[in-house]
Amino acid sequence: MSSEQTREVYQRARLGQSLTLGARPAVLAVDFSRGFTDPECAMGADLTKEVEATRGLLDVAREAELPVIFTTIGFEENLKDGSLWLEKAPGLAELQVGGKWVEIDPRLRRREEETVILKKGASAFFGTNLPSILVSQHVDTVIMCGATTSGCIRATAIDLLQYGYPTLVPRECVGDRAQEPHEANLFDIQAKYADVVSSEEASAYIESVVRKSGASA
Repeated sequence: MSSEQTREVYQRARLGQSLTLGARPAVLAVDFSRGFTDPECAMGADLTKEVEATRGLLDVAREAELPVIFTTIGFEENLKDGSLWLEKAPGLAELQVGGKWVEIDPRLRRREEETVILKKGASAFFGTNLPSILVSQHVDTVIMCGATTSGCIRATAIDLLQYGYPTLVPRECVGDRAQEPHEANLFDIQAKYADVVSSEEASAYIESVVRKSGASA
């Protein structure tokens, strides 16, 4: 099936409609740890462009005093907490708690007050307290960045939809080890789970929220 035929099939199914965004967004940076952004790690790739684009978006969010949340994957030294995932993807064993590959990429300049969630699965929701963090900070919309598009980004996008959070995925701010799975999953995320937009559109949305909150103050 050609790309055009695929689009026609999705259009006929009325997939890919836009979500209604809220007034209290947060930026969720999924697994932009050194283990995924540094090609020296078995699970990593050179995601310099994606990290830099995310840093720009984080600067906008921080200026607006919006919540910023990071996730990272890390396992205990005995790897017993890795369950079946390590059997399927043994390269994940390099991501051990306390090691450098679990650290958030320093180029993102995480601030002390910004939450880091340690996770053991693909979705940022699986086995974590992310739902309570979002609720406690009155978040109603999520802007998601991170890696990998075909793995943890997709898994988290599905759960964000199911938990009721309209989500923007800035395409410049997510990355993968290979281009084909990256593009295929962006296409499917846009069709079913979130709005895939440019980083400029995501920044403009943040700025519009700030203007509206200022006008209503």
